[in-house]
Amino acid sequence: MRIAIGGDHAGYPLKQHLLGVLKEWRHDVDDLGTHSEDPVDYPIYCAAVGRAVTRGDAEVGIVLGGSGQGEQISANKVRGVRAALCNDLYTARMARSHNDANVLSIGARIVAAELADEIAHIFLSTPFDGGRHARRIAEIAAIETEEADR
Repeated sequence: MRIAIGGDHAGYPLKQHLLGVLKEWRHDVDDLGTHSEDPVDYPIYCAAVGRAVTRGDAEVGIVLGGSGQGEQISANKVRGVRAALCNDLYTARMARSHNDANVLSIGARIVAAELADEIAHIFLSTPFDGGRHARRIAEIAAIETEEADR
């Protein structure tokens, strides 16, 4: 699977950890930054991840920051992104199976590396259930279109 990953300085250590894990799992990973723990503003990195996903350069994205909240919000500003903040296993599973989330957000100051591995594994391996959930995803896309036309 091709994965775009990015985040801010608070997410940098966890991003470095996940880069290694994802490569061990034989994923093709595109690191969109940041590339150090020097303070940066997260929106540009998270939007870059979202754009990589919506352009088709990556199948899914991962964004990382202190809480994961701002990172999720920033990624979700990109039309077509469905970013989900998943700091536990249940939300990771539901984000994929019910919401067809295409970007995973994790709070690096909340989630330990080992749990982040499990969250990423579940997110990447859980298929979308479709069915009644597909209708809801279409409704979300319609809202995006309506808002873009305003």
